[in-house]
Amino acid sequence: MVDYKKILARITEKWPAKVLSIVAATFLFVFHRMGNLQERYFSIPLNMEIDSSLIPGNSYPKNVRITLRGDNRIFHLDENDIEAHLDLSKYTEPGTYKIPVQIQQKGSAEETENMEIIVDPMELTLELDTRMSKTIPLTLRTRGYPEPGYEMVSYTLEPNQVVINGPRKMIEKISELSTEFIDLQGRNEDFAVRVRIINTNQLVIIRGSGTADFNGFIKELIVIKIFDDCPIQVRNLDESLEAMLNPPLASVKIHGVQSKLDDIGEGRPLIIVDCGGIREPGIYELLPIIAAEEELIVERWEPETIKVEIRRKQ
Repeated sequence: MVDYKKILARITEKWPAKVLSIVAATFLFVFHRMGNLQERYFSIPLNMEIDSSLIPGNSYPKNVRITLRGDNRIFHLDENDIEAHLDLSKYTEPGTYKIPVQIQQKGSAEETENMEIIVDPMELTLELDTRMSKTIPLTLRTRGYPEPGYEMVSYTLEPNQVVINGPRKMIEKISELSTEFIDLQGRNEDFAVRVRIINTNQLVIIRGSGTADFNGFIKELIVIKIFDDCPIQVRNLDESLEAMLNPPLASVKIHGVQSKLDDIGEGRPLIIVDCGGIREPGIYELLPIIAAEEELIVERWEPETIKVEIRRKQ
């Protein structure tokens, strides 16, 4: 007959020492396993499931940090085998909610055993607002000036208005958007450039490409200039005669492009009287000739006629 008392006495003999041995063995096993565990870190996109009438009203991380802990098999996993997402589909009213970040294993990750997955952050506090769209004008920003004597007379901007989407509280405050700066410095001819639309709010989305096509039209300035005290030149006078002018100086008002006006007076006479038909001394009243280029328009000159006294040379 089995003596259970003797068996129990043997089991409980030196019981504290046996318990300590078991605990020590357990710790050694755990420390050994922990020493053999590997860790791997990477970042993955944070996907969001949300009701179509709502949109996030505050900024949130677009990626989360993933820590994998396990044996060497974790280094054979692809980052696409793990997905992170926020499930907001049950919320249909604006408000502030605290939502846990959910992890889903796919592919090889789904088959890997004894693997720990840690996500950072584990949850997010997110404000949801009503989704809103609005059409607003697009304004142009320029810097610098065209070449002296030129100006930008007109321009086109396509599109000249844009549609923006975002949370209502932000969209209602936006009345316009602008382009990046377009440099006019030193321009003297028409030009075209594609410019970026400036949007500093990551929660506001611009429909389309986010760019605009600019065409600038540069022309020479049309200016008015008065030339005072211009000497009058006598031409085609017979060599035996000489002329005395009254007055000897005149003024002319001309308008045209700056570059042509700047050429006047540089070694070329502006006002001329033609005495080619005069053969006898006397006093004549002649109409002056204004020697301006065809591109220039002479508005007036003073005096309108020039008195010329013709004498025989002594």
